[in-house]
Amino acid sequence: MCGICGELRFDQSSPDTAVIRRMSEKLARRGPDHEGLISDGPLAFGHRRLAIIDLSPSGDQPMVDKELRLSLVFNGTIYNYKELRQELSEMGYTFFSEGDSEVILKGYHAWGEKCVERFYGMFAFAVWDMRHTNLFLARDRFGIKPLYYSLDGASLRFASSVQALLAAGGVDTSIDPIALHHYFTLHAVVPAPRTILNGVKKLPPATTMTVSTEGQFTQRTYWSLDATRPAHNLSEQDWLNATRAVLNRAVERHRLASDVPVGVLLSGGLDSSLLVGLLADHVDDLLTFSVGFEDVGEGAEKADEFEYSDQVVERFKTRHHKYLIPNAEVLKRLPEAVSNMAEPMVGQDAVAFYLLGERVADEVKVVLSGQGADEVFGGYFWYPRMDEATGSALDRFRLNYFDRDHAEYLETVAPAWHVPDVTAELVERELTKPKADCFLDQVLRFDATTLVVDDPVKRVDNMTMAWGLEARVPFLDHELVELAARMPPSLKLKEGGKFPLKAIARGVIPDAVIDRPKGYFPVPALKYVRGEFLEFMRKILMSDACIKRGLYQRTYVEKLLAEPEAHFTRIQGSKLWQLALLELWLQLNVDNG
Repeated sequence: MCGICGELRFDQSSPDTAVIRRMSEKLARRGPDHEGLISDGPLAFGHRRLAIIDLSPSGDQPMVDKELRLSLVFNGTIYNYKELRQELSEMGYTFFSEGDSEVILKGYHAWGEKCVERFYGMFAFAVWDMRHTNLFLARDRFGIKPLYYSLDGASLRFASSVQALLAAGGVDTSIDPIALHHYFTLHAVVPAPRTILNGVKKLPPATTMTVSTEGQFTQRTYWSLDATRPAHNLSEQDWLNATRAVLNRAVERHRLASDVPVGVLLSGGLDSSLLVGLLADHVDDLLTFSVGFEDVGEGAEKADEFEYSDQVVERFKTRHHKYLIPNAEVLKRLPEAVSNMAEPMVGQDAVAFYLLGERVADEVKVVLSGQGADEVFGGYFWYPRMDEATGSALDRFRLNYFDRDHAEYLETVAPAWHVPDVTAELVERELTKPKADCFLDQVLRFDATTLVVDDPVKRVDNMTMAWGLEARVPFLDHELVELAARMPPSLKLKEGGKFPLKAIARGVIPDAVIDRPKGYFPVPALKYVRGEFLEFMRKILMSDACIKRGLYQRTYVEKLLAEPEAHFTRIQGSKLWQLALLELWLQLNVDNG
């Protein structure tokens, strides 16, 4: 719901408020409703507000509680804030506002660093504790809300975007070769704490960090995902009943925590259509939004899913908004979209969400989205392939997911960025962590706790918040994810994947939507790179800036430019777009930032 930033000095000086203002300006699009800044000795906070809960000035931030000697900047939503407020009131706390922000302040005072374990929601926040002169940073269980930071010997700075940190100055913008290996192997995913830049880190999901004015750090992981079977066997119907109950509760939480109308991003797929079905009886005049793109011709998939979203609209009589965006606009707006990416995001739908978010933000401030359902309930085509494969856990994952093997990575980038196969090491380490009963449990847990964070969920938050639009993801309610993680993978993969959701959806949404082939929110022009899009990418990769940077092996670039549609990743992305996107992001945000 907001953009946050701040600085804590370690050298007994005070932060330069001009620096905080520069950071805040880069976050203005995330929070167009109010700007705030405070300074207290070695600490300064900046905040840009998107007003969703308690629309009055009492909900503005930075929020200061003079009695408790605490101040806060917060991005996100605490869905159970009303229940926690009641509990805190019974403990003797009094409130001066009506929103969830103050609940965080009181909760931190009451429960200390363990307050995050009580919060249901998506959040990144910072609390300045004037009593103990330390800074407390926290990020939600799935990293739905971003929190980047940079460190030097004199201070820590943090912000909701990389661009805000770069605006502060003094950041090491050299490329991290390990992050680069992850980027080109894991479909642009760079797991925390790394980013593509050496001087910028991100707080991992489900993590808190306490920082003293002497520069001492304490980091704690407060939640992990158990992917083992429960002690008592449950029948298929038991699992379905439990899923229905928990999903209904999650959707209701996400709907009710708002003092403004809530819409739905309706792709025409199972997940978003099911959200509409579950909301329809509770919301009068439900707003829904769909986007489609122009086809690119022979051999490419259809560029919209209106055939299915229209059926959902007809069933539930929603107040629907349908947008068809021509490729000329996609091409024209690509640099703008990329310049707003906190990190390079190669998924085709990043640009789709950016262009959709612009239009939706004219109608509502909050939408629900179906992201996370595929990772949690086994909806992607590569899960059955991994399940049927043989070999080690790493090999079964690598051969069905990695964008390129290590040898091709060495062929992609110049020798200065060559490293060992660090992505294979990371994946093997994650898959073999305890509390997973079988290989697919390991894979789905890794997806839900790592890959989803830095791929679809990051794209949705970043691209919608660029327009002051908050996207909520009920399928990443942590109680729902915990339930699904303990469910037998065979039940999730039944009938082509996401069987529990399909079963719940029967009789609620049209069967044609449930039984349709899975779609992937396509922007075909970024997959089947032809015509003006090919020339656009050629210009980027043959630019003086790209050649001078020396990041790519030129023979590899020339090979991709010669036959762009001969080089797809294992999960059907364009390898050419991967290279062009990263170079364009660096030019827009680092070279010209």
